Amino acid sequence: MIRLLVADDQALVRGALVALLSLESDIEVVAETGRGDEVVDAALASQPDVALLDVEMPGLDGIAAAAALQRALPDCRVLMVTTFGRPGYLRRAMLAGASGFVVKDTPARQLADAVRRVARGLRVVDPALAAESLTAGDSPLTEREADVLSVARTGGSVADIARSLHISEGTVRNYLSSAIGKTNARNRADAVLIAESNGWL
Repeated sequence: MIRLLVADDQALVRGALVALLSLESDIEVVAETGRGDEVVDAALASQPDVALLDVEMPGLDGIAAAAALQRALPDCRVLMVTTFGRPGYLRRAMLAGASGFVVKDTPARQLADAVRRVARGLRVVDPALAAESLTAGDSPLTEREADVLSVARTGGSVADIARSLHISEGTVRNYLSSAIGKTNARNRADAVLIAESNGWL
């Protein structure tokens, strides 16, 4: 029996995933949560073999939750699931220790099979997303440029970003300018959109 944790912030989607996967004779859902920052505690309490994590969750995104889970419970395999098949997400998820990455419109039978394969120690990646990820390449942004763009998403001023990241306004301007150039964006809002659409943030 494969013990499964399901984490998705949309209650309806989470409920559907739990209901569908519970129909499988060899899969038992032992925990569920709607927040990324609750994944590790839920996993420590339930000891799942596989954690099915949504990428976009409050508290902590699924990729950061996957990394935290790998540190806390290294034997638990992670299968990422997302509505948005962005190539940057795939690359970041794999670096965080995920064993698989599928999109939410995957048929139920294929999703159950993905859980089984990940539980056996295999890698499972949506083929279209894998191909797109190979052609997209690595993120051109440095970690700090990505941090600045992430904070810039909220629409704050340069001073707000500087305060949030504890760096000078001049440094923020330099990082923004560099990020705009690397993404071939017209302005910082455009750079944020481009970086988000590629899964670099």
